[in-house]
Amino acid sequence: MMQIKNRSLVSITDYSKEEILRILDIAEGFEENQRQKILSDYVVATLFFEPSTRTRLSFESAVQYLGGGIIGFASADVSSVKKGESLKDTILTVSNYSDLIVMRNPMDGSARYASEVSPVPIINAGDGANQHPTQCLLDLFSIRKTQGTLDNLHIAMVGDLKYGRTVHSLVQALSLFNTTFHFVSPESLKMPSSVKTWVKKAGLEYHQYTEFKEVIPIADILYMTRIQGERFPDPLEYEKVKNAYILDNAMLKNSKDSLKVLHPLPRVNEINEDVDNNPKAYYFQQAQNGVYVRQALIAAILGLK
Repeated sequence: MMQIKNRSLVSITDYSKEEILRILDIAEGFEENQRQKILSDYVVATLFFEPSTRTRLSFESAVQYLGGGIIGFASADVSSVKKGESLKDTILTVSNYSDLIVMRNPMDGSARYASEVSPVPIINAGDGANQHPTQCLLDLFSIRKTQGTLDNLHIAMVGDLKYGRTVHSLVQALSLFNTTFHFVSPESLKMPSSVKTWVKKAGLEYHQYTEFKEVIPIADILYMTRIQGERFPDPLEYEKVKNAYILDNAMLKNSKDSLKVLHPLPRVNEINEDVDNNPKAYYFQQAQNGVYVRQALIAAILGLK
């Protein structure tokens, strides 16, 4: 197994199956004992060029629980980017002040570029519609915690599969396990061919649907996603599909007892609030798991676990 220490995480494919499982195991330790002050001599920078609630705050919470220092910005508008500073110059400058950089940027491929110019490790907190590897790790943690395994599961992904960076990362990771995929989307928002290729290369099955209800009795995990208006080049196309799939409590009646409903959040209207009190709803616990997983990742990259 390769060392995770000092290595960036840009794509979930940067880490092997064994390294992913190692992060999940470390995260279990933080779930049991979250307040471990092992980061007291370190500074983490969070550079969010794009809005975020859960990802940014859970990273900052993770650093605080570990006793580390944190610097950064929550909007490019309050950084020198507004004055025309390049991404390279921002990264090289901030690396002087920190031991690790967490970055979200709306441009596909920006995180890989940052990792190539940065002298300190980069954690990709989302680059456009490309990748979101730490969301993927917390999703894997949540699936394993609720199902007891990552193998031999039927995973249904619903909604924006074209622009949804969370599902792109998750398919690549779950292709390391014996997963059967069920992709539910409007025709215009199908899972990209490049992502489906991962499933084919792994010798696994995937099925595509435009109708939602037929996958619910099959699924072990129902992974709902928001139709992302901000990713559409044409607002009229967004209006056509924005309400394509809406999950309500009654629809879960014939689902498996072990089913869990996940969502990377924020939700708009794709999950009715009447689902929230159903024991199969797991999306808020899923968000909580993000703190443990991000603690584990930071600790591993800095060589503290």
